[in-house]
Amino acid sequence: MKRFTCVCGHPLFFDSHACLNCGRAVGFQPQTMDMRPLMPDAPESLQDEFGQSYRRCANGGKHGVCNWLLPAAQEEPLCFACNLNRTIPNLDNPANVERWRKLEMAKKRLLYTLLTLGLPLQNGTGGMRFDFVEDIRSNPDLVDQALKYTGYSDGVITVNVIEADDAARESEKHAVNEQYRTLLGHLRHESGHHYLTPALQGAAADFRTLFGDERVDYGEALTQYYDRGPADDWRERCISAYASAHPIEDWAETWGHYLHIHDVLETAATHRVIAEDIPGASMDVRISTWRELSITLNELNRSIGHGDAYPFVVTGAVEAKLAFVDAAISRLRTPP
Repeated sequence: MKRFTCVCGHPLFFDSHACLNCGRAVGFQPQTMDMRPLMPDAPESLQDEFGQSYRRCANGGKHGVCNWLLPAAQEEPLCFACNLNRTIPNLDNPANVERWRKLEMAKKRLLYTLLTLGLPLQNGTGGMRFDFVEDIRSNPDLVDQALKYTGYSDGVITVNVIEADDAARESEKHAVNEQYRTLLGHLRHESGHHYLTPALQGAAADFRTLFGDERVDYGEALTQYYDRGPADDWRERCISAYASAHPIEDWAETWGHYLHIHDVLETAATHRVIAEDIPGASMDVRISTWRELSITLNELNRSIGHGDAYPFVVTGAVEAKLAFVDAAISRLRTPP
């Protein structure tokens, strides 16, 4: 994430609705990929320092869950990102507004990264869409319905709103013995499934050499994983235990970690923690820098009493997989 600045010189943040220094309204403009400090232009619109008029996304004005902008002349009430939602939580439950806000924050950070990488949101199954759903765990009225889980199918990323409850997510994290579980992590992982088919085109042999054969029965592999646990050697060849369940999950986990690394390196560079040219350097330079930076992040976290920010090890085998993801993104990238 790059740095944003208000016209008063004070820092702005990607999730900001107003400048903390001058109080000026602000919003994110996806066409320019920048935060816009705004002044009142008319009762229904806002104007930036260049005289361009905008409106807040209706989900921001009505529910406070979005800070993205759209041109004032545009008839569509929702911003580009909110238009990707197929299903939102039931807002008759007041708790779902806060859950939705957290989900939108994570989703928009995912979209920011995908757009800055130049990745198209379309693939062979259609455009990326989002379903934010619930079940009995957050809504007792749904006792007769099946549990709904985070996943991906035919362009649609599904996330259960219970994942936006910190206590519930932490409980599930320990129940399934995961090292890391966040909303952003879920979304980055599932976005990897969205790009698998185009990434395989012309590169299936290399994929299978690194990750394994994606044609292996998926359901059977997942059953074995949950019955027997991860492969004994997963630490040497995979970024996480779950990645050892099936080549497709190995790909999605590696893709998600590539996005983690890309975003943190960009953030570190823009804040001058590392050299500014590192995010655009070769993959081996980025990985080397990441190994050192992740140790620093973990030590900083421990210094204030938290666990490791990045409890993973990038082995040589994982580095080769990350390089494959990097090459796939270069092939998939569209012109600005």
